[in-house]
Amino acid sequence: MQDQAFTDDFRAQFDLLMRLRRDVRRFRTDAIDEAVLTRCLDAFRLAPSVGLSEPWRVIRVESPAARAAALENFQTANDLALQGYSGEKAQLYSRLKLSGMQEAPVQLAVFCDDATDKGLGLGAVTMPEMRRYSVVSAITMFWLALRAQGLGLGWVSILDPDRMTRDLKVSDDWQLIGYFCVGWPEEESDTPELERVGWETRDDALAIETR
Repeated sequence: MQDQAFTDDFRAQFDLLMRLRRDVRRFRTDAIDEAVLTRCLDAFRLAPSVGLSEPWRVIRVESPAARAAALENFQTANDLALQGYSGEKAQLYSRLKLSGMQEAPVQLAVFCDDATDKGLGLGAVTMPEMRRYSVVSAITMFWLALRAQGLGLGWVSILDPDRMTRDLKVSDDWQLIGYFCVGWPEEESDTPELERVGWETRDDALAIETR
């Protein structure tokens, strides 16, 4: 493959893509074209993985029963999380929309297969967590691919992962990395919603230390 020279315009567009990659909670209910979704999911196949282990396992959560169980899982965990806050933070937390599970047309549970033989353990013997980092890398590429199509992704982390594993009837060797809502966002913004509502602020610059 010849060296690929990227233009200034391409670099500017890529920077914009990263800026507009948001953790979406507010979705329209419009369906997603299957060909578009498949093209975005192909990003997993392009992702780096330790030892070329490709440890990601993707479950499409489609049935009403599976979706109801996932939503109940979130609601239970969310109620428990609220108990950890008090005062103004508790009031603000109770108003946050932290899941698009009731609107998003596509929902995925992504796991890491910690017991995979693929990759022959290369790079994962001393750091077995590298398999999970590989799955996160693949998810990031999928996220950007979705955004390039105008789609949004919401990462739902307020869940009981063990309960999710049981409800979806997957292998005990699989570790939940995330539950993802995918759909058309109601709005576009280059500012995280949590920053807009005053929950937290983003650092102005990256702090790099030298040793």
